[in-house]
Amino acid sequence: MRKKFITNLALVLFLNILVKPFWVIGIDRTVQNTVGPSDYGLYFSLFNLSLIFNIILDLGLTNYNNRNISQHNQLLSKFFSNLVVLKLMLGVLYATFCVTLGFLLNYSWLQFHILLLLIFNQFLSSFILYLRSNISGLQMFKTDSLISVIDRLLMIAILSFLLWSKYVETSFKIEWFVYAQTFAYMITVLVAFFIVFFKSVFFKIKFDKIFLLSILRQTYPYALLVFLMSLYLRFDGFILERLLPDGKEQTGIYAQAFRLLDAVAQFALLFAGLLLPMFSKMLKEKESINSLVKFSFLLVIVPSIITVVSSIIYRHEIMSVLYDNEIESSASIFAVLITSFIPISANYIFGTLLTANGNIKQLNIISAIGVVINLSLNIILIMQYKALGAAISGFITQCYTCTTQFLLAKHIFKFRINIKYAIAFTLYIIILFFLFNLFREVIENWMLGISLSIVTGIILGMLFRLLNIRTFIAILKSK
Repeated sequence: MRKKFITNLALVLFLNILVKPFWVIGIDRTVQNTVGPSDYGLYFSLFNLSLIFNIILDLGLTNYNNRNISQHNQLLSKFFSNLVVLKLMLGVLYATFCVTLGFLLNYSWLQFHILLLLIFNQFLSSFILYLRSNISGLQMFKTDSLISVIDRLLMIAILSFLLWSKYVETSFKIEWFVYAQTFAYMITVLVAFFIVFFKSVFFKIKFDKIFLLSILRQTYPYALLVFLMSLYLRFDGFILERLLPDGKEQTGIYAQAFRLLDAVAQFALLFAGLLLPMFSKMLKEKESINSLVKFSFLLVIVPSIITVVSSIIYRHEIMSVLYDNEIESSASIFAVLITSFIPISANYIFGTLLTANGNIKQLNIISAIGVVINLSLNIILIMQYKALGAAISGFITQCYTCTTQFLLAKHIFKFRINIKYAIAFTLYIIILFFLFNLFREVIENWMLGISLSIVTGIILGMLFRLLNIRTFIAILKSK
């Protein structure tokens, strides 16, 4: 199982490294620099609002479907025939809710126009994730990896033309950014749908009320979990725009720093996408998950630490090369936000394991407390520190959820805390800070300095035996 994990992880990382950095740095960054912090801040606030209530589109169906298809492949046709209808019904409910909320918030026509587009995009994105849950549940990880980058490839092609083509004479508008997403999502939905369609023994759209109600009774805990997580992950961008007189500008500044955290977090999320069906299948067959948990944890945490330390040291250089406005403010916010990457990465390991084991009630309690912590801190800190306050509250919340999920997993699966590894991690981080600061002082070219820092971090990870190359090679060679 570890070999399957590594080979498929290598493919999905390769594809995402090819596509997503260019999306974040080349396209998304250029859009913000082109339209300015205020217009992008408006988009970012509306996007976060649409994303928070995205759970209405899913109600936990994607995780539930992934887990069940992984354990019972023969259920694909029955689930697929019924859940497509349910997804369409949820789409109507979600759109009605978001439009009503827009009226209550007294949005302008421009805000409503963008919100309506984002509502449709969220529906398409949610449908893609549902279709992919079938594909990964069938253990078709390579196919799933390819589908995961189709939408971004199409967006890059469209937006590159709109941003840089000499044939486009009109100034770029933020609405165009949303239009490109809509087209890309529609194509991806069609591709994913036909893959699942041809893997089904039969497909007949039907509305089985008893079956769907039974599914919803089982999935609502998953839906609640995703909703609570969305609140403490995404509410900061929305509340910033609502609380402060200069909310749009502060949200735009925050978005500059958050974009990079969101980008690197997507790579950690890839681990969760692969681990959920693997953990589910191993737990069903009563296989030991200790080895895979330890291996995947080290594989995600060490790069996370290297990323965080190098980003903090070179925060000003990174922000100045990416953006044109508010460099100093966004650099400070970025230093706090990127630190959250370590607990976020750990959450994707232990949270995924607990989800596969069915510990949804406990995860919901943890997340509900996380929402209370996050909202309370946001209200207090945003009023005093503005966007920096939102970053601080996010970091504290992630540390809380990471700690509690780890302790819960330790209790359920009887994991032992390895004191040797704890000491090694502490020394590793201290040495990285010392060396990376030294490189920044003595190497004039910061890109050379950060590259050397990353390579040094990897070598030190091997020396501290946090990254075991021999184990990695042995797994690849095994049958």
